[in-house]
Amino acid sequence: MAKSKTQFPLAQANVNDPFASQVLTWFARYGRKHLPWQQNKSLYGVWLSEVMLQQTQVATVIPYFEQFMQKFPSIEALANTSIDEVLHLWTGLGYYARARNLHKTAQIVRDKFDSQFPTNFDDVLALPGIGRSTAGAILSSVLDAPYPILDGNVKRVLSRYFAVQGWAGEKAVENKLWDLTACVTPTQQVTDFNQAMMDLGAMVCVRSKPKCTICPLEPQCETNRLQAWADIPAKKPKKILPERNTYFLVLKRGSSVLLEKRDSVGIWGGLFAFPQFEDIDQLKRSIPTNICKISPLIAFRHTFSHFHLDISPILVEIPTDTIAENQGNYLPSVSSKTEYWYDLHQPNVIGLATPVKRILDELSLIEKGTHNGTNSLL
Repeated sequence: MAKSKTQFPLAQANVNDPFASQVLTWFARYGRKHLPWQQNKSLYGVWLSEVMLQQTQVATVIPYFEQFMQKFPSIEALANTSIDEVLHLWTGLGYYARARNLHKTAQIVRDKFDSQFPTNFDDVLALPGIGRSTAGAILSSVLDAPYPILDGNVKRVLSRYFAVQGWAGEKAVENKLWDLTACVTPTQQVTDFNQAMMDLGAMVCVRSKPKCTICPLEPQCETNRLQAWADIPAKKPKKILPERNTYFLVLKRGSSVLLEKRDSVGIWGGLFAFPQFEDIDQLKRSIPTNICKISPLIAFRHTFSHFHLDISPILVEIPTDTIAENQGNYLPSVSSKTEYWYDLHQPNVIGLATPVKRILDELSLIEKGTHNGTNSLL
């Protein structure tokens, strides 16, 4: 493993220090050791899992990880596929910038590192979508390299153990936690220790109602001594999310529905979605004059990290022999097309925004005659 030039503190503790020893002993008995990315471990597989696990629960990630590994068994296979296919498999996992960065990184590794995932910390850190903790997690997990990590679970364990005041998202607090994680991470058995810290935060030192009586760190935990579990770690300052409204034009002709590809930047970047309008009048002006049926679907709310989006889908059905304006063309590869008809009977390999997939799934059930009305938008 090449030496890093980046001046971040490495692991500093002895594996026999009380903190490390207690955590490792607990992990040997209770830690998670059968997750898919822990089997036949590789830099590629661990990198893929770490990106998927950013702001996403393990249970949600597992089926996506397995699908990706089956479809793209190597970084070269991932690099050589289209972004549409990547986004298609990613649909439903959210935070789609991760998928775009995943594809970019695979292409960089293919072109710059001969399809071999780099082992130098600086090289890994420079890849799109990889931060300090993710880089450390990848290299420590596969190579046992002495890099501490600081994901959300580790932040919570350290904040409570040392009774760190303040929200972990604040730079000063985060820097303090980085110093602490370097101090407690041993120079040996780093693979197990880092996994143990993540498991401890996910399984024992959970956000609400931590299971202190079964925690190996309970006797020395400052938050436990102070009985301040409700206050440590400090919660993120509350912010009222703004609300926005939008209208989806669900233009349907036979079993096909019109979609358009969004710009690569911004919300749902690079994904296919329904034509979107700020108000109903604007939507109506875009409808072909020879429509046969207009049906408002049930409105619903989709929440992003920074705002609520209230969506009103408007179903417009037109005769099958009608040629709608700007309908686009259907091709096996639609990457170069901004609009095209999506066949509900033969869905294509493209990335779909989650609310769009929700509506398409409902329409597909109607087409198949299996819709039972449960949780229906229709």
